[in-house]
Amino acid sequence: MDKQSSGIKPMIITYLVFGIAMAYLESAIVVYLRQNYYPNGFYFPIKILPMHIVIIEIGREAATLVMLWIVAQMSFKPFKEKFALFIFTFGVWDIFYYFWLKIFLNWPEGMFDWDILFLIPVPWIAPWLVPVIVSAGLIFAAILILNYPQRFETNILKKSEWIGEFICAALILLTFTWQTRFIVEGGIPFYYQWWLFLIAMSGGLFIFLRRFRKKQVESLESKQNEN
Repeated sequence: MDKQSSGIKPMIITYLVFGIAMAYLESAIVVYLRQNYYPNGFYFPIKILPMHIVIIEIGREAATLVMLWIVAQMSFKPFKEKFALFIFTFGVWDIFYYFWLKIFLNWPEGMFDWDILFLIPVPWIAPWLVPVIVSAGLIFAAILILNYPQRFETNILKKSEWIGEFICAALILLTFTWQTRFIVEGGIPFYYQWWLFLIAMSGGLFIFLRRFRKKQVESLESKQNEN
């Protein structure tokens, strides 16, 4: 690890603390909501909240993403480092959100408890473990980019690789939303498409690590040619 990568450690710690603090705020709001609408604990079928509360919640989620993005922009780093800081903070925020809920409400109770993950543009529903796995992957990718920026393109990946990543992300999103209408209409989630999630997650990691490795090989070949 070079001097540049070692110099990034204080920044990572700063964004780590920020993500943990943001997760505390997020989980505190959910505690208040559950106290009002699920006083006996969160469960399915879900309760339909008043429309004005839903609109406020959607706005809160959008505002949270904006805050995470703006904080990353304040690093005054090139795009790839800014993007890495954004997905790093997002991942920390998401993981510690469940950590704080466990502290406050002793929830989730089990590894595969279902949750409403997000509301934009429609409710995302899956076991809570799924977004934690995704967030762990984002943190892993972010640390590689921040520690080895020279091994990635200016925009991190090539255009074709970004397309591949978006396809993998779309497949993961599909696993979150394929039951949405059924659940909103009063159904209880009964099956998560783990097989599709694992294929999409593995594909996304493969594309990313292939770029990381390929850039390393290209750099070594360039040095050999110079010699």
